[in-house]
Amino acid sequence: MERTEYNLIIIGGGPAGLSAAVAAYDEGERSILVLERDTRLGGILNQCIHNGFGLHTFQEELTGPEYAQRYIDKLEERNIEYKLDAMVMSLESGKDGMKEIMAVSEKDGLMLLSARAVILTMGCRERSRGALNIPGFRPAGVFSAGTAQRLVNIEGYLPGRRVVILGSGDIGLIMARRMTLEGAKVLVCAELMPYSGGLKRNIVQCLDDFGIPLKLSHTVVRIEGKERVEGVVIAEVGPDRKPIPGTEEHYDCDTLLLSVGLLPENELTIGLGADMSRVTNGPVVNESLETSVPGVFAAGNVLHVHDLVDYVSEESAHAGVCAARYIRDYGGEAKEEVKRIPIEFGGGIRYTVPCSIDPGKVEKYLKIRFRVGDVMSSRKVVVYLDGKSVLTKKRRVMAPGEMEELVLTEKLLKAHPDLSRIEIKVEEDA
Repeated sequence: MERTEYNLIIIGGGPAGLSAAVAAYDEGERSILVLERDTRLGGILNQCIHNGFGLHTFQEELTGPEYAQRYIDKLEERNIEYKLDAMVMSLESGKDGMKEIMAVSEKDGLMLLSARAVILTMGCRERSRGALNIPGFRPAGVFSAGTAQRLVNIEGYLPGRRVVILGSGDIGLIMARRMTLEGAKVLVCAELMPYSGGLKRNIVQCLDDFGIPLKLSHTVVRIEGKERVEGVVIAEVGPDRKPIPGTEEHYDCDTLLLSVGLLPENELTIGLGADMSRVTNGPVVNESLETSVPGVFAAGNVLHVHDLVDYVSEESAHAGVCAARYIRDYGGEAKEEVKRIPIEFGGGIRYTVPCSIDPGKVEKYLKIRFRVGDVMSSRKVVVYLDGKSVLTKKRRVMAPGEMEELVLTEKLLKAHPDLSRIEIKVEEDA
């Protein structure tokens, strides 16, 4: 079978893949292929018909499909090649630094592809009920929030009339509002943690504005019904996240929506042998968003779950630029030795992206994104270079549901030519 070669192949045609492709093209790369397993470009945005997208990127409020179309138009204006309904089966390192991809589609059949560089933008998937170990039968009426969103917004099907939502992730919050607007009654949103996993604005606009109660430190302990959900029982949980006897509450309902977290789609990444983060379930990357496998980059929700698509686009554009430069500067060959300084963190920070920095590779500035593990108030985020405080950012409130960021400038890093240690800490703001 004939093998087709490209300089750059991008796996995933959602907002991350589209942004990466456009940025790589604008950086001068012309041999680009985008592979998308769905029948249309745009990814999850196609079912997100609510507005609120694009405020950072386009300085206007767009729906998900409108936001996606902006990037689809950019892709087509540049005549960047893409294949739809194309499922990538394997990704391996080949000879001379090339990456070997096997994909299949109804139109093209089995495809063998090679690339000098690959950008992983496969997005993420929802955690399922099976991962939660909720006691009970397996009746109809249990949906992930994303599945319910697709059913309502694309298929035109209302999953149920009386709804309980488990988890307060952004999709679950948005579906609380959407189901209400479609005539369903959302009885309660129960959240296992003592804080919401969604954006504050979504709590206000999707729950508070519609009088939907949010019960923190609560979970579903039983699902009733054999053929169809007839009710659920929720209970309060203690600090150990275990239900507290005597706190059970029963709700008569026909539908349970699960909004209990997202998992990056990283089967290909793991199969490639890239180093992975136990916290994000995404690959470990450097300042160029390059994984531990040279020439393989990652961006968007496959790297770590974002709260705003604007940040996905910004991050992915950086990956596109870095991939194009990798191809131009190295031609797929092994890189020269570079300085690699791990980013250390503490004070409640769960992870950082990137995980390490070569100061000499930073042009103009570098954004470091991170999340904290608990709700914090009156804090400051401090950056230490070789033990010296060089940057402080005060934060009135920080929460796990909202991503934080810091900016390290090229000038700041060059002021420390012998830099050997980077540390980021959350500290009390006296």
